[in-house]
Amino acid sequence: MNKNRILLALFSAALITPVLAQQLPRLMPEDMFKRNIGTPEQLDKQFPPHHIIDNIYYIGTQSLGSFLITTSAGHILVNTDYERTVPTLKKSVEQLGFKFEDIKLIIGSHEHADHMEGDALAKQLSGAKVVVVAEQVPGLKAMKPGGKEHPMDEIVHDGDKVTLGDETLIAHLTPGHTDGCTSWELTVKEGGKDYKVVIIGSLGVNPNYQLYNNPANPKIVEQYRSSYATLRALAVDVPLGSHPAMYRMMEKYPLIGKNPNPFIDHAGYLYEIALNEQAMNLRLEEQRLAAEKKAK
Repeated sequence: MNKNRILLALFSAALITPVLAQQLPRLMPEDMFKRNIGTPEQLDKQFPPHHIIDNIYYIGTQSLGSFLITTSAGHILVNTDYERTVPTLKKSVEQLGFKFEDIKLIIGSHEHADHMEGDALAKQLSGAKVVVVAEQVPGLKAMKPGGKEHPMDEIVHDGDKVTLGDETLIAHLTPGHTDGCTSWELTVKEGGKDYKVVIIGSLGVNPNYQLYNNPANPKIVEQYRSSYATLRALAVDVPLGSHPAMYRMMEKYPLIGKNPNPFIDHAGYLYEIALNEQAMNLRLEEQRLAAEKKAK
């Protein structure tokens, strides 16, 4: 992490932490993980597909966030989830009145099976091009459901733009959860006003992650802190995520159609970053104290 990124991280954290400190429940990484993943049934069960804002639609399950972004030249699918959930995504796309075969681009949040394992099947069903981020490649190469090679038709990098028709998304590398964890930014319109949308890759610390003195990834804590800074600096209006609990979808869904749009939630976006940052720091301190105790 360079000096400017460190300063940005400290400055952005200083802005939000005093405001949220007394509001944050003390959640550990395992609490956040359980919240995001839900039950085994929620991983697979279709959630009612719905319109979010402008050209963005939800097509995922109860606990796996997948999105359809429509354009003048076909559609973009964000997160294919498990291979077994691809038929559910296809069903949701069709229930919204679109054709799965009109998907032209497939992108994903990070190289875990619950978000990108379905790329090969989704490509087979749609003929879409699969675009991946360079840091996702090693993990995706090992992801072979049914022995199928993971499709990687185009490789992009942090800050690159991916364009289809009249829509452009920007890839923001937000590592920590994985090396290739990527958050996708786009701008949409509602009521004649522009809104910045970000589909967060993930900010979560898996319960088994080693943060303190990790020999396999000595920079993991820097990665997380850099990602918090990157996301805070984006000043997002509409937060979405690879797990719908990351933006409280189930709370917002009953409010669809009301004014203002419930998915416009800048405060909720900052709250989610702070909640994950706190969980990371709690686990880091816990591991530091355990290591010091063991060394005595």
